Amino acid sequence: MLTDKEKQLIEEELRHHEQKRGAVSEALMILQKSRGWVSSEAIADVAQQLQMTVEEVDGIATFYDLVYRSPVGKHVIMVCDSVSCYVMGEQRLTEHLKKRLGVELGETTDDGLFTLIPVGCLGACDKGPALLVDGEIIEGVTPERADQIIETFRKEPDAHSAHR
Repeated sequence: MLTDKEKQLIEEELRHHEQKRGAVSEALMILQKSRGWVSSEAIADVAQQLQMTVEEVDGIATFYDLVYRSPVGKHVIMVCDSVSCYVMGEQRLTEHLKKRLGVELGETTDDGLFTLIPVGCLGACDKGPALLVDGEIIEGVTPERADQIIETFRKEPDAHSAHR
């Protein structure tokens, strides 16, 4: 069930759209920001709020890489696995991250701090390999730089802009 605050935020988004269905991605992101991920129950709640079918909302939710359909860690590390990043060392970086975090792609560390997810393209093709960490693109990431990012978050779990 949507909270009053979630309903209010979705209603505010609706003001920017001629049709309710135009706000579905924003509604999903509102729920994700509030809850950390978007459950099947949340999909049904959004569908009801926007007068859509559950299948329509679910189709949109599963299409976008940035909508998490299962619980994720406190920090989400998305690894760009585009051809450009692959050529620039993505596979080495991905293997390093998997080993360092002790997880496979799509998994969350035992401490709940990190989730490692592949993503098709981050638009940093000339500066790969690239990561998207908590919504911020980090370009030209080496395994050593990835270690620095991870250590910053381990020392300060609420740290932002760990790559700077």
